[in-house]
Amino acid sequence: MTAHTRRHARRIASSPLRGVYLPRSADGAAFATTTYGIPLLVLATTGSATLTGLAFALEWVPRLAAFTIAGTLVDRHGTTAVFRTACVLRAAVVLAGAVLLAIAHAGVPPVVTVMTLAPVTGVLTEVSYVAVETAGGEASRAAGAQAHRVQAVLLGIDQTAMLAGPLVSGLLLQHGGPTAMLSILAAFSLLAAALSARQPTEPRSATSRSGASGLLVGWATLRSLPALAWLVGGLVVSNIAIGLLQAAMPVIVVNRLGHSSAEAGLIWSAAAIASLLAITVARRAIDRWGLWPVGAVSAALAATATLAVSQADTYRTYLLLIAVVMAGEGGLTVVLRTLRSHLIPPDVFGSTLALTILLLLAPFPAAGLLVAVVPPAQLGHLLAAAALLQALGLAIALTRLRALPAAVSSPA
Repeated sequence: MTAHTRRHARRIASSPLRGVYLPRSADGAAFATTTYGIPLLVLATTGSATLTGLAFALEWVPRLAAFTIAGTLVDRHGTTAVFRTACVLRAAVVLAGAVLLAIAHAGVPPVVTVMTLAPVTGVLTEVSYVAVETAGGEASRAAGAQAHRVQAVLLGIDQTAMLAGPLVSGLLLQHGGPTAMLSILAAFSLLAAALSARQPTEPRSATSRSGASGLLVGWATLRSLPALAWLVGGLVVSNIAIGLLQAAMPVIVVNRLGHSSAEAGLIWSAAAIASLLAITVARRAIDRWGLWPVGAVSAALAATATLAVSQADTYRTYLLLIAVVMAGEGGLTVVLRTLRSHLIPPDVFGSTLALTILLLLAPFPAAGLLVAVVPPAQLGHLLAAAALLQALGLAIALTRLRALPAAVSSPA
């Protein structure tokens, strides 16, 4: 670690609010609006469940491709430059989309615009996320034994953004139209870029790697960390179920149950409240009992509730059960991020982080494609199968983690 990097770490430790939390908050709002608002925009514009599922897949496939370069860019150019560039480009893209939708009669069909927004915003959102998550890892390392508390704050910021993002997207789409929703998304992106300008610019690595070799470095690092590898593997399986829930919910709530896009967004906002509460409880529980017990309880909660969701048939039941699912996911994510910040070496953090996120997000485009091809009446059976797979995957991962007590005990 160079003297400049050490000074940068001390600045992050002394001022995480200015250096990490504020830009993370604005980018989290843009992330949530993009992830949940774009599929709602597609459904509102096209009225097609198939295109909604396809848009969800198109939003996530390029996100995965972005990870071949995002981690390397962060390791090479630093978090600030990469984060600011991605946020400004995202704002420009969505503003262009808003203009095209407003003058749709002049040329570009609305379906082309909304289906293009999905992959382009997906790529830029993931690049900004890798940058801001890397900055969070630096803050966690600087916090030492309190790393899980820093990660709980960061995750709380993400969940707060998810609380507001889906609901605001649905309300704006319902009452202000696509232009209003996309304008707010652009505003969040520009705010994130402006706040990031306050962070010191830091060179992270002098090593020049291609995206492919950066992922190979990340893969080698992950294989050398069995505790992290098992947890990531379990969460990959779990995310198959979570991805199906996210992709199917607009179709279930709007088309099958006859509710509005705002009510579809409300489901995920309620889930964010439950997740925030779970994060607070998890932080205190890790202090007392360590990482493994918290992870085991969270996994059981998530898997049981996902299975129950597959049998739900009313809006209120969906709302309550998805809130429970995301509460369990919140606890698991605190455990994952704490392990990740402690175990990954700083000089390859960006590349390894990019790989772990790539693996965790891989199920989401597959989920979108499944929703696109499976008849809406069969979505309950699909969710039930995914819930059983989720329970099995998390059980295996947590069982293997228990054999590594030194790696999963609470840092102290």
